[in-house]
Amino acid sequence: MAVDFGDRGGDFGHQGIDSSNQGYRYVRSPLVEPDWRRLPGWRDVAEAEWHSAQWQRAHSVKTAGQLRAVLGDLLTDRFYDDLAADRARYATMAMLVPPQMLNTMVPGAPPDDESFLADPIRRYMLPVASDRDPHWPSHPHAERDSLHEADMWVVEGLTRRYPTKALAELVATCPQYCGHCTRMDLVGTSTPQVAKTRLALRSADRQEAMLDYLKRTPSVRDVVVSGGDVANVPWPRLESFLSRLLEVESVRDIRLATKAVVGLPQHWLQPEVRAGLARVAGTAADRSVNLAVHTHANTAASVTPLVAAAARALLDAGVRDVRNQGVLMRGVNATGAELLDLCFALQDEANILPYYFYMCDMIPNAEHWRVSVAEAQELQDAIMGWLPGYATPRIVCDVPFVGKRWVHMVGEYDRELGVSTWAKKYRIEADAEDEDAGGEQHTGVYYDPIHSLPDAGRRWWAENYRSA
Repeated sequence: MAVDFGDRGGDFGHQGIDSSNQGYRYVRSPLVEPDWRRLPGWRDVAEAEWHSAQWQRAHSVKTAGQLRAVLGDLLTDRFYDDLAADRARYATMAMLVPPQMLNTMVPGAPPDDESFLADPIRRYMLPVASDRDPHWPSHPHAERDSLHEADMWVVEGLTRRYPTKALAELVATCPQYCGHCTRMDLVGTSTPQVAKTRLALRSADRQEAMLDYLKRTPSVRDVVVSGGDVANVPWPRLESFLSRLLEVESVRDIRLATKAVVGLPQHWLQPEVRAGLARVAGTAADRSVNLAVHTHANTAASVTPLVAAAARALLDAGVRDVRNQGVLMRGVNATGAELLDLCFALQDEANILPYYFYMCDMIPNAEHWRVSVAEAQELQDAIMGWLPGYATPRIVCDVPFVGKRWVHMVGEYDRELGVSTWAKKYRIEADAEDEDAGGEQHTGVYYDPIHSLPDAGRRWWAENYRSA
């Protein structure tokens, strides 16, 4: 399979086809903050308001009516009917788009139906029914909690999928909701398709249980503090939790997971947050603990000067790294050129390290985003050699019951049926009843999207499972 480097013409982030047939030509491109005043509803929004985290949160788009108020008559009923159909039939996440993110859609001009529908950020922030796969909107093996994280809770909200690492879910909300969210079972408000799972413990009790487990379990040295999004935890509460986490002697790595560096950079630029983070980073440095921030950018257009300023503020506060964990999605970033454009915007202009691109997880109604393992392998090969080694992101498949695996680590792979098998050698608490869990025989399965299969594979799935 030849890798599609995409159309290299157009607006922000596209560097042009290399005449020497290299497939990609690097040209440094400065970051641009799109002018929000091109959108009718924000024509009178002052710069001070735009830079306010409070204003951004208060004016986040949660309904089609609010979207109309911002965009005026730029879009027709055709788009809004498409959006309404998606909300009624497919959406697994509530609508929540901060102004910062909406402003990066069609950044060069006021949008119309055609340009808005084609925009890659719109594709995952505001999906519409016509985006979805008409035959297989969901894979037959799709699951709400596709990674079975709740099955691996050692206490409520504390997932242990690896011997030395744990994920602490402090909150079940984010400042923005992405359609492809891997935690769609838990995060956000319910949709017509998904009645969300709810955390039962009070926040303070849940945090106490997490800290108690970590104190009793010195084999856990690495804690990802997430949710949801840590930007939705009131700063005094988050600082208190981090300060207590830093008192656990066995914890040597702490990673804060927040989409808000990209989706709501104004949050991390608030003086009280910057000052608080500097206190936490100072304590981490005194105790030789590696403190990093992980964020989530999927396209170069979402990386703006405000995003770069937020990343710089985090680094100046004393965090070791700001790293990006994107999601590989068809129609968003699944060409070599799109991935490289994003990586160079992050690395060259925003001081954000390209770290991972996850293959989109097997959640319901995500088939139109997903790519096959073979396509992911080709894309990993395509981006090798262009970036410094330390800034070359790994494309990984997060395999149910196994964990993250580089895409070239696949074991058995039936390309006709799109079934891949992946192994792990270690054992965790959730494997206690599995006698084979400690060896090579403990495996997990990942399924390619059916649309990516050859005709024989598509026929097999159609004969054995019902499509839409």
